[in-house]
Order: sequence, then structure tokens, then C-alpha cells
Amino acid sequence: MEKTNTGNTLSYKEKVRIAKRNIMIKRAIIGLIVVCILASLILAIAMANRPYYADIEIEGYGVITVELDKSAAPKTVKNFVKLAKSGFYDGLTFHRIIEGFMMQGGCPNGNGTGGKLDKNGKEINIVGEFSKNGYANSISHERGVISMARSGGYPEKDYYNTASSQFFIVHQDSPHLDGSYAAFGRVISGMEIVDKVCESAKPTDSNGTIPKEAQPIIKTITIKRSN
Repeated sequence: MEKTNTGNTLSYKEKVRIAKRNIMIKRAIIGLIVVCILASLILAIAMANRPYYADIEIEGYGVITVELDKSAAPKTVKNFVKLAKSGFYDGLTFHRIIEGFMMQGGCPNGNGTGGKLDKNGKEINIVGEFSKNGYANSISHERGVISMARSGGYPEKDYYNTASSQFFIVHQDSPHLDGSYAAFGRVISGMEIVDKVCESAKPTDSNGTIPKEAQPIIKTITIKRSN
């Protein structure tokens, strides 16, 4: 006698149909997971590539907002952001100001000799991200550009990698600095504050030395990211 399907027994065609359906469901789930992973990676990359902004608040003057450029000087930006977030710059000053050239600050000693150690006593030493040191840097030292100062008293090659905490903001175009200093951003708001600081400065020598009691004070530097 021929056997027939009874009760819950499935035919071969039904089993094949269910198997195919299950495979499609699994593929859809896997596809959804892959899409979610890719979306998360894209979002993470986009978040990581958002530019940094630094609000440099100068007591009695106002706020200078600088957009930092990681593509031009990634190590320099990373160091500056780290120091600012730690509160390193809070209460420091601009100790060297030359109208028509630049305003320099970020020295814990207030005279250009400090900045080699962070708040935890760890040494700060940044590689010079500029062409003379073998690094491409597309930023020219134009009005409003922020760049890193370097220590003196070293042979030229050693001098290239002596940046630490001290930085300067260019008051007027200074292309002769290109290729020798690591520019890492530019002022996007508050250039009038730079003008006011530079124009009101009364240096005691041609090097732009500002007496301790007259040095503009950095109240704080706040780091932000774009939305």
C-alpha cells in the first residue's frame, strides 16, 4: 500500500520551502548585522575626523577661537588638545609679543624657558611637523595662523624636534616661517582680540619680551568638536 502524509508529517516540497525560507531569513539577519556594523564604522570614522576647535580666553580681552587642522599636523594637534583638556594652559600668559609679527604664550615660567613637562611631570617633546624636518604641512604662516614655538640652543637638526607647550598666533603674514615651524590651525573668530593684544603690547626689547606684570593671561583654553 502507498504511504500518505498524516498528522504533522511534512512533504519533501514543504521541507525544501521551509529550508529556503530559513536560509533567506538568516541571510537577511546577517545582511542587517553587516549594515549596522558598517554604519557604526562610518559614524566612528566621521566622529573621529570632526575638527577640533580651541577657545582661547584671554583675561580682559576676550575669546579667540581657533580651528585646529589634524591633516596638516596631527601630532601637534593631539598634544595641544591633550594639554588644553588637562588645564595645563589655565593661568599661563603670552610672554612674547611683537606687533606686526606674532604673540607667543604657553610657557609655565612666563619667559620662554619652560613647557618641557606636563602637569604630571611627563616630558613633552613633539616631532616638528614641517617640511625642513621631512613632514608635509600645507599651512602657510599667514595672519591668524597658530603654530608651535621651539626651544633654542640646539644644533639645527636637534632644534627641529623641541616643540612642547609654547605656541604663537601670527599677527601679520610671516611666510619666512614656512617649512621651519609646525603650523596647526587658524583663527576663525576673535582676530580683533589678536590685534588688540599685539597693538597694546609694550615689549622691553626687540625680541618682544613683555614684563611679567603686563603679560596677557590665558584664563583657559576650551576644546570643542564640530557637530
